[in-house]
Amino acid sequence: MGVFNFEEENTSPVAPARLYKALALDADNLIPKINDSIKNVENVVGNGEPGTIKKITFVEGGKECYVKHQIDGVDKDNFGYNYSIVEGLPLPDSCEKISIETKLVAAPNGGSIVKLNVKFFTKGDAQLNEQEAKIGKEKSEAFFKSVEAYLLANPSYN
Repeated sequence: MGVFNFEEENTSPVAPARLYKALALDADNLIPKINDSIKNVENVVGNGEPGTIKKITFVEGGKECYVKHQIDGVDKDNFGYNYSIVEGLPLPDSCEKISIETKLVAAPNGGSIVKLNVKFFTKGDAQLNEQEAKIGKEKSEAFFKSVEAYLLANPSYN
């Protein structure tokens, strides 16, 4: 198995506590309201703590698809949330899983610094397909921007 690691840091004008609540704690309820392509989010196993497996059903290209996330870690005090994509789209055929470690820290302007560490665990000697990784990154960024836009447009969301 190969491991390909990418680190990224972005900023957001949204404070860490609000962003964390939307992305980690309230995502099951909020995400289907924000993104029309998301049909539902359900816990297949667990209750939201580490070990929980969530199934997210969505429509892409007119076809119903799903992805399963396994929650690997929740650190509410430090705004940390770690999960792995373990099944479904967008998991490339060459990968066993994709692990995402997220940490939000306060930015000097009152917003957030979003620190991401993404690890692609490939099957056997498979190499990571750079194009698939790029597409996954673009989808993730679009998702994040949709949550951010919702929070900016709805200042009463706490």
